[in-house]
Amino acid sequence: MNSPYTTPTAGSPAPKWARKRYVLPALALALFVGVGIGGGDQDTSDAKPVSAKPRPTATVTATATVTAEPEPAATVTATETVRVKVTKTVTAQAEADSDSGSDSGSGSVYYGNCAEARAAGAAPVHRGEPGYGSHLDRDNDGVGCDS
Repeated sequence: MNSPYTTPTAGSPAPKWARKRYVLPALALALFVGVGIGGGDQDTSDAKPVSAKPRPTATVTATATVTAEPEPAATVTATETVRVKVTKTVTAQAEADSDSGSDSGSGSVYYGNCAEARAAGAAPVHRGEPGYGSHLDRDNDGVGCDS
């Protein structure tokens, strides 16, 4: 029959700790006995009851110091005076003549830019109307100061 434990050969003896058949069960028994002895109840019959005595208690309180927010800096406002020179060309309305078909005042109004035409209430200015100029019509569609 084959045994899981090999027998030492005649020339070399096996170390003593190698005898697992006896050593491991003995260690387990010693462990359980030691646990049983250490876990036993303590005999408290001779112990006197201890009453609670007041003791000083130290309490630590941390207080954060709040600093006031600084006042905002004074607001500095720079004022710049701008002088604007507005030139307005005003022409007298031609008397309407019912039998005359000519428009005698068609070329007498001139607007230097679209701001002047808008200020006069004439924007948008169409091609052929008084005050129309090619410098007012950027996209050359026949309507000046359209945007």
